[in-house]
Amino acid sequence: MKIIGVTGGIGSGKTTIINYIKSKGFAVYIADDAGKKVMQKHEIIQQINQLFNNEVLLPDGMLDRPKIASRVFNNNDLLQKLNNIVHPAVGLDFEEFKKEKASKKVIFKETAVLFESGSYKDCDATILITAPLEIRIKRVMQRDNITKEQVESRIKNQLSDDQKASLATYIVENIDLKHAFKSIDDIIIKILNN
Repeated sequence: MKIIGVTGGIGSGKTTIINYIKSKGFAVYIADDAGKKVMQKHEIIQQINQLFNNEVLLPDGMLDRPKIASRVFNNNDLLQKLNNIVHPAVGLDFEEFKKEKASKKVIFKETAVLFESGSYKDCDATILITAPLEIRIKRVMQRDNITKEQVESRIKNQLSDDQKASLATYIVENIDLKHAFKSIDDIIIKILNN
């Protein structure tokens, strides 16, 4: 089984690309969805609530994700501690996913922090989805209904495309969707033939 990591900065269109890959019948693991799922597990909720001094539980006993996001947003130390709880749990969840999909030749793993987390080292190949900064900013402003400054501060918290490109196996520029999909098709053919 080959593991293909897929990533891209905010607004690059990686969700659109990953949905295209999924539409081709490939097994796709989305780390962000898995993160949300593991953050609903009792033991993870307890660990995260302790990390935030018991101040992030909602009345229903679930985590107040917006509150957590606002607390870690400009606090790298706290973000790292949160990641140290969530990432290993997502790693275990991915192992379960691989067992469920044992008959598949290729699994695509989409994660925003593929290179930042070091998980690209566990992949047979990686695909970086890119787009010019101005296009990315415009996309996120429209999608999330936020200001240019808010988008730029989110982008600042991610590795640059140049840094990611130096680690990526394949790079797909996502300006024109038809062209991006064609690039993905070509990459998939290469991966299946190797």
